[in-house]
Amino acid sequence: MSATGIAASPLSAAEHSRQLRRAVVAGTVGTIIEAYDFLLYVIVAPLVFAKLYFPSSAPLAGILQAFGIYAVGFIARPVGAALFGHYGDRIGRKVTLISTLLLTGLSTFAVGFIPGYASIGIWGAVILTVVRFIQGIGIGGEWGGATLIAMEWARTNAHRGFITSWPQWGGPAGLFLANLAVLAFSAISGDQFLTWGWRVPFWLSIVMVGIGMYIRLGILETPVFSRLLEQRRVERTPVLEVIKRQPKQIILTALCRMAEQGPFYVYAAFVFVYGTKVSGMSRDFLLTAVLVATIFSAVTTPLAGHISDRIGRKRMYLIGAATTGVFAFIYFTMMNSMVPGLIFLAIVLSFVPHDMMYGPQAALIAECFTPRLRYSGSSLGFHLSSVIAGGPAPLIATALFATFHSGYAVAIYILFCAIVSISATAFLPDRTNRDISQEFDVPEAAPQAASS
Repeated sequence: MSATGIAASPLSAAEHSRQLRRAVVAGTVGTIIEAYDFLLYVIVAPLVFAKLYFPSSAPLAGILQAFGIYAVGFIARPVGAALFGHYGDRIGRKVTLISTLLLTGLSTFAVGFIPGYASIGIWGAVILTVVRFIQGIGIGGEWGGATLIAMEWARTNAHRGFITSWPQWGGPAGLFLANLAVLAFSAISGDQFLTWGWRVPFWLSIVMVGIGMYIRLGILETPVFSRLLEQRRVERTPVLEVIKRQPKQIILTALCRMAEQGPFYVYAAFVFVYGTKVSGMSRDFLLTAVLVATIFSAVTTPLAGHISDRIGRKRMYLIGAATTGVFAFIYFTMMNSMVPGLIFLAIVLSFVPHDMMYGPQAALIAECFTPRLRYSGSSLGFHLSSVIAGGPAPLIATALFATFHSGYAVAIYILFCAIVSISATAFLPDRTNRDISQEFDVPEAAPQAASS
């Protein structure tokens, strides 16, 4: 092991640095594609799918049904986390990442071909649900690998928050591209947007898959996993082992994401419901505002990761969670003002508290798990929150609005998410700048050698 505490690599310093750069780019490009694919549905669902697949439903009911299919993708994420977490800890980060990229990208491409209710009736919604589930499985395995491929190539422990914030940066970048694509083809297709304009952004995902595949095929396996292979420390059933040995970390990392993931999908998806029906803004106005918000996120996400290397991962995360709880009430006050400038500013600022958590989040979660169980443990913790936070968020927000006819009911929900995150994060270990290449002190069973 090197003096920095990172597993030694047979590569030269120059080659190691080149591999680190490629690993960071590979992880970032993958999460950009993941975010583009997944969030494209978030944008299109309230604008198109409610009308296209549920034309006989009342407007709000149709939106709830479209968001219901959206939630299916989140339910599938833990399944993908378990499946690809197993292979990521068994056969390596690189091969697993190539598989998740193909599964996610091809399923997104397929969405663009699904006929509407007018053509095949309810079967359009059924097919969309199945494809959305497959997409969720792929995304369930993507995040853990993208984070670890970058983090485990680092030569120093001092910049882990910043390095892993770049795969996180792919989130706002993907949302930016998704909004840009929908905005562009909304303008190009005009009145035909509901007919064919919305489909083109889904078809374009195949181009990004090709780029991602080219980059990922050129990277090597991480030094940390290579070292586990050499020492024959690879587990036969890593998912079962991490559930048995580190259940507390899985539960806490899932709960710590409540304030990050739940409110994000309120601000990224429910905004199109609230912004059109209450604030009186147009679809394109809201798309543009979210687009600008993602540009700010491109700066604030890596900045938050960098700051976490200085003040500590937990401290940065707790500040972000507390800010999220307070800002929710400011957000809906500005949205209710009916002043376009204030509404635009509210949407732009809404991602900043999220980014304060999202930047250091990858390192915070991955650092909780011992190396031979890290892909499985971090993926499970990260994506279990999809079931309790990300998936239900637009549904809960829409239901609260339909019941109480007030955005402040949604703000109370966001405050609740913040309180849960603060409570869970307080119990997480803080391994900022500590060596994470060695096995942690977790309850041990006899190590099992890898089988071919």
